[in-house]
Amino acid sequence: MASSIPSCFSSYPCSLSLINTTSTTRFALPFSNPIFNGSNGILQSRSSSSSRICAKFEKFQGESPLQDNLEETTQLQAQPQEAKEEDDSCLPSDLEGAVWQSSQASALFVSSGGMRAIVELLIPQLQFLDDEGAQAELWELSRIFLDKLIEETGCQKIKAIFPDAGAAALLKYRWKDAGFGFASLSDRKPVESEDEIVVMVVPDYQMLRYVENIASNLSDDPPRPLIMWNPRLISEDVGVGINVRNLRRYFLSTFTTVYSMRPFPSGAVFRCYPGMWKVFYDDKDRPNRYLLAKEFIRRPDAEELEIIFGNVEEKSEKGPSIFNKAASIFSSLNRFMKAISK
Repeated sequence: MASSIPSCFSSYPCSLSLINTTSTTRFALPFSNPIFNGSNGILQSRSSSSSRICAKFEKFQGESPLQDNLEETTQLQAQPQEAKEEDDSCLPSDLEGAVWQSSQASALFVSSGGMRAIVELLIPQLQFLDDEGAQAELWELSRIFLDKLIEETGCQKIKAIFPDAGAAALLKYRWKDAGFGFASLSDRKPVESEDEIVVMVVPDYQMLRYVENIASNLSDDPPRPLIMWNPRLISEDVGVGINVRNLRRYFLSTFTTVYSMRPFPSGAVFRCYPGMWKVFYDDKDRPNRYLLAKEFIRRPDAEELEIIFGNVEEKSEKGPSIFNKAASIFSSLNRFMKAISK
């Protein structure tokens, strides 16, 4: 696909500084039975990161990372500056930090000429929108993403497209100071000619026809970047038949997953553009820390994750505890992930 970078990226730098991860946690997030969304990733060179101590995803449960890591931080300060970087230093310390990271990854992808990107935060509280207060938290996180994207790109002509007209109207009323435009998937003309970047917020599989039409229109001359933020385009309710396979083959395969974060009970799968996909497992000797198990050039599938966590379990002095905690998730998602994994 030919790429034409919008004018707002002409002075955008080639590299991005890391986020400030000292912000306090804003949301309490349970991590049981997450849902996997399917989309592909593209390998680029591994990005650098600071040597800071970084908490595990359990830090998203609302505790301050400063108190828990006080002793480790003191020890780190006493170490020489050339100390080896920790395996999990690339991981965000809280959910807001993850959103900031995803904005930076998206901005870097777009500034490099990328046209279609996916950001996915595969956390149950952001997947099950029927839970009380879940939608309000989701909208607030999307606002953080959009504001940070404006800051990182310098683009003032970003259009945010929400799932329905009611949500778009409500948020436009509440966010009168927003620096981006508002629309809904069902609008007659959701994208205007002056829009330079389009962000679809939680597009749903029930609106797939609208999503594909908008994506197709954005590919016209001049092409403009499209970012799908936390898409829900594949549902277990619709099965994994011919429609899902065609969706993967002809539509989602045109997107790059620039950011993905999926915590497990015993580890995590993580990707931040332009880095590789990384699989982490618990560091049994250091609570709230991860060790890097393996890196992939594309999203690891269910069998690969089973092998990784199975090998960790065999080497653990604690016996089968790690594998047992993850096995139920793998078995329930195995068939679904096979169908949607590239």
